[in-house]
Amino acid sequence: MNVLMINGSPRAHGNTEIALKEMEKIFSKNGIESEIVQIGNKDIRGCIACNSCGKAGKCVFDDVVNELAPKFEKADGLVIASPVYYASANATLIACLDRLFYSTPFEKTMKVGASVVAARRGGLSATFDELNKYFTICGMPVASGQYWNSVHGLIPGEAKQDIEGLQGMRTLAENMSFLIKSIALGKEKFGIPEKEEFTRTNFIR
Repeated sequence: MNVLMINGSPRAHGNTEIALKEMEKIFSKNGIESEIVQIGNKDIRGCIACNSCGKAGKCVFDDVVNELAPKFEKADGLVIASPVYYASANATLIACLDRLFYSTPFEKTMKVGASVVAARRGGLSATFDELNKYFTICGMPVASGQYWNSVHGLIPGEAKQDIEGLQGMRTLAENMSFLIKSIALGKEKFGIPEKEEFTRTNFIR
């Protein structure tokens, strides 16, 4: 079992990474492999809705998004983490996630998702809500912790002083580990839920 963690921060050793490292320790304790991939410092352009991925099975822009795709396909869980800028996620992370989720044809149902946010003060819950939408659109159960999954800090390293926030990261990782293991057992006995053929209803005809 393994978890892919995408770090949307441009800072290599910032407060977002501190949160993910706290989760990493818990995953290891539970026998779950994890990998942190930092993409916030990459040059990632947004989706242009060309729909080439529908034929090719991958994004037309061959960058880190296509490198993440096989890791995501293999993963039992996905953590997406972002610093908060202007009450929303890092734009580079959003560009990455838009293309990663849209361009990948593999089944995402029952992969466990969790979002993590870091900020000096405000905008945490808005960003948390923004990131969770990627999971709920494709049948991924969302892991929860003991609060909205967030840590506080401005200067890199300050999040280490957020004792409650770091406890929340550990709780989140414990809960996510439990969900991943439980779903694995459920798949063995019951498989994944059956899906109806998708019905698309356009508002303008």
